[in-house]
Amino acid sequence: MSITPLMPVYPRCGFRPVRGEHCHLIGDDGRRALDFASGIAVNALGHSHKGLIGAIQRQAETLMHCSNLYGSPQGERLAQRLVDLTFADTVFFTNSGAEAVECAIKATRAYHQHGGNADRFEIVTFNQAFHGRTLATISASSQEKMHKGFLPLLPGFKYVEFNDLDAARAAIGPNTAGFLVEPIQGEGGIRVATQEFLGGLRALCDEHDLILALDEVQCGYGRSGTFFAHEQYGVVPDVVAAAKGIGGGFPLGACLATEKAARGMVIGAHGSTYGGNPLAMAAGEAVLDAFAAEDILANVRDKSAKLVSRLEQFIGNYPELFEEVRGRGLLLGLKLKVEPRALVEHLRDSHGLLTVSGGDNTLRIVPPLVIDDSHIDEFMDKLSAGAASYPQEPTGK
Repeated sequence: MSITPLMPVYPRCGFRPVRGEHCHLIGDDGRRALDFASGIAVNALGHSHKGLIGAIQRQAETLMHCSNLYGSPQGERLAQRLVDLTFADTVFFTNSGAEAVECAIKATRAYHQHGGNADRFEIVTFNQAFHGRTLATISASSQEKMHKGFLPLLPGFKYVEFNDLDAARAAIGPNTAGFLVEPIQGEGGIRVATQEFLGGLRALCDEHDLILALDEVQCGYGRSGTFFAHEQYGVVPDVVAAAKGIGGGFPLGACLATEKAARGMVIGAHGSTYGGNPLAMAAGEAVLDAFAAEDILANVRDKSAKLVSRLEQFIGNYPELFEEVRGRGLLLGLKLKVEPRALVEHLRDSHGLLTVSGGDNTLRIVPPLVIDDSHIDEFMDKLSAGAASYPQEPTGK
């Protein structure tokens, strides 16, 4: 059997999108699907957003790429906007979420080692986390399925239980550099950090001079109902990794940091050939423009409240299938009593509804941030039909 031209690392399904229209995808066979997967929380503005398309087209006609050895008026503008909107004093642009997390890892270590403390290199991370697919980010993630075939892992990471502040405290030792944590675990099952946990991590970092690095690749950029999820906790991080919605579908990520936390990120310490290229910066600015013009955050909060209310009423009709509603904003999950992938396939293939499976038997619901009430109605109709027609296994099997 010969290998496929596309390396076969994804179990690709039969739905083959070739066009997007706002909150729907259309396949090459004409099938139309409601997209409550959003490219896994990427298409924040939906598909074919005129502002985003126009910005990319205009920039493509002018300048798509040049080296970071030169000044970057495009990057400077977007970085300043992010600094003005957030806790951060400085930003490094990347092409992806994994690269943003890599930068956060490097900044966490460099904070100590630039100051002469080479022993402070270990980063405490949390069970069921997902930080990316590079060697460093799979090493930071305590999931054996991601490790298999790529051993040995990179040293310097210690795993403890999510939402267990006592375990995090006990993990601190002479080599500890900081914590890396998702305020809301996405791939791990839409598990939300408690106030005590995230606030406690901040206090531990202050007490021991550690870096609090947040992975907000999935939960950030409006997805949770605030620009970043940590804002809901009143917790100020040292470093944040962002991506997914930041470019609205164009490959873009960012590592945001305070001036203190970035003290080791000096000339020559880090770099990227494509990171921060003018085309990506145009996309990033267009997304921020849309956030302001369309009041995206208010829409997320409004639609989240309506969707959660309807989901909580709905799941009681199928106690053998659904357990609870999880999440914040439009990063929601249905905890299932069955393995989620079969239900995801059923909803997609039989009812034209796109969702995403997650850890802890969770069905992820991550629609574009621009959905309206009609999309919620359509989603609930399709979910209801899918649940009613979903084949249940006989008891005991």
